[in-house]
Amino acid sequence: MSAVGPALRARLGAYFAVDDAWDRGNPAVATRDVVTGAAFEVAGIVTLELARSAGAFDSVDAPWWVIYLVMSAAALALVLRRRYPLAVAVYLSTHMFVTGVAMPQVMAQVALQICYFMGLFSAMAWGRSRRSALLVTSTILVFMLCWVAWQFAVGQSAQTWLDSTGEDERFGFLPPVPAIILLTFIVNVVYFVGAIIGGQVAWNGARQREALAEQARTITRQTATLQQRAVVDERLRIARELHDVVGHHVSVIGVQAAGARRVLHHDPQTAAGALGAIEASSREAVSQMRSLLGTLRDIEERSADEPITDRSRTSTPGVADLEELVASRAYDGLRTSYAVVEDRPGAAARLPETVGLTLYRTAQEALANVVRHSTASSASVRLRVTEAGERPFAEVEVLDDGRPRAGTSSSGMGHLGIRERVASHRGEVEIGPRTTRGYRVRARLPLGGTGD
Repeated sequence: MSAVGPALRARLGAYFAVDDAWDRGNPAVATRDVVTGAAFEVAGIVTLELARSAGAFDSVDAPWWVIYLVMSAAALALVLRRRYPLAVAVYLSTHMFVTGVAMPQVMAQVALQICYFMGLFSAMAWGRSRRSALLVTSTILVFMLCWVAWQFAVGQSAQTWLDSTGEDERFGFLPPVPAIILLTFIVNVVYFVGAIIGGQVAWNGARQREALAEQARTITRQTATLQQRAVVDERLRIARELHDVVGHHVSVIGVQAAGARRVLHHDPQTAAGALGAIEASSREAVSQMRSLLGTLRDIEERSADEPITDRSRTSTPGVADLEELVASRAYDGLRTSYAVVEDRPGAAARLPETVGLTLYRTAQEALANVVRHSTASSASVRLRVTEAGERPFAEVEVLDDGRPRAGTSSSGMGHLGIRERVASHRGEVEIGPRTTRGYRVRARLPLGGTGD
């Protein structure tokens, strides 16, 4: 039995959160508080008038305006129930005691009982300190129950006197007066305890909502950090690829310029060819540089211990490597297919290097997601190149027939990298489930003037 007491106290302390330092705060009086007080005032006046008209206050000596004033003094106090919850609870409890002693018929009216309940409820729901709120409400509970117990004792004495004079009779197991007072005692226990527990439930609900909101804010901050890091990492990778591409073109220009200088006087035709190659290479380098530099703005941080992975400087993958990439993914029950659609023969081979690299990376990431996160049994990759028309484009589309695999999740960084790469060419991306079944990743890049 000795362990029951501490265990019960621990459970009650945990339920009432006596050691929780969270402060719900007491908001300033707002429109909702004024509306609440006004609503209780109107409802109280109406119900009191109905009760007075029904003769419920015949034994009350006070004039009618005093009864209404008592009602108003309780209802209007609810305006401050959130701002000063403990003070309002003490005030309304005192109001209840004084009115119950002076005018018990008025105190017993439903409108006033609801006001008293709301006062005790608000003390637990809005009390800033759990210990103070529990102390105040417990004191009120004990005082009110002692008052009812005193009435029971007085009632028992009255019943004894009535029995001795023979002026009363029993209708049940208990005499009438003690029965009425005992019933009142039970009702008050349910009434007060219900207000206290209800207020604590409201406080616990507010605490849980705040905790969930804080978790949501934390997740949002972490997501933003991860997205920013993914953007930075992707830009750094693109910067490395830009370095490789520009370095290649500059090397070509240097070699061609040296050759043209040597044969300029005795072989003008060969020199002219070298100069033409220099011109083409420089235009290509400038176009690619402009398209890639757009994604390298606003890099705010770089972690020295985060490696930047890239492919070999001497071998940048492109659309020519797509067939090998697709074939390499055909394993573990996954069937893959690859097709090229060109409006002109050799159009795919004429794609700029950076365009080919972006299309390759898009297909690579999409196929990797199929293997990691999908139940697909087949995947297809289609490369489309259109050079004719007003809007020539190159497009890669990856389709699969699967559904998301249970137990896997994606951070979304791969999709973010795809969007960053395609955005550097002012292209468009479509990523999402198909209307029938499976998933689609499609990246379309405009050709010609991407850097203008």
